[in-house]
Amino acid sequence: MSHSAADDTPRFKREAATWAVDAFFRAGMRVGLGTGSTAVFAVHRLAELRAQGQLLDVLGVPTSRETEALARTLGVPLTTLEEHPELDVTVDGADEVAPDLSLIKGGGGALLREKIVAQASRRVVIVVDAAKLSPTLGTRWPLPVEVLPFGWRSQALFLESLGASVTVRRDARGEPFLTDQGNRVLDCRFGPIERPEDLAARLGSRAGVVGHGLFLGLTTDLVVAGAHGVEHRARPD
Repeated sequence: MSHSAADDTPRFKREAATWAVDAFFRAGMRVGLGTGSTAVFAVHRLAELRAQGQLLDVLGVPTSRETEALARTLGVPLTTLEEHPELDVTVDGADEVAPDLSLIKGGGGALLREKIVAQASRRVVIVVDAAKLSPTLGTRWPLPVEVLPFGWRSQALFLESLGASVTVRRDARGEPFLTDQGNRVLDCRFGPIERPEDLAARLGSRAGVVGHGLFLGLTTDLVVAGAHGVEHRARPD
């Protein structure tokens, strides 16, 4: 039976997340806990270290109800941004990473909370498997845009006017997917996004668009795991 690179993806995700928690989490920290398949491994690693008597006073801020539920199940103590509006470090995944460490995030639907937590963090550590690296954002992944349910069709037309092919994200039942905030997600295929800052500005100025998956200038550290091990990259100056 042949062995494909995809077979190793969960192992790579676990290796990257474990490395990041070991490298960046310290006693007494307030940490952001990301959402998605890679971030899950980071929460598990924090729980493992706690079981060994380490990092017992670390408090986590989850970026989704899903992560909150996992952390509570594993006994990881949680706090909120209301109690701790500044965080030491956040560990999270990404769907696509450009060479300048700009990101597309939101495949798990937590893009708004993830960005709020990232912006509240002194350090943002993104953990990925090597398949998430891309020459240009939008090459391999659609851009999620979170919109209010009210008037969402007008947002879809606006996004199409910017050159996107727009798909309404749906849940497992085929119903429109709703975020933890009760908003819809429109997945927008722009193709390679040559000027992400310009697109982010257009999206940010549009009433009814409450969030988008372009994470620009937020990543301080990238941890990539692949067939050749784990690599750490700091943000270019």
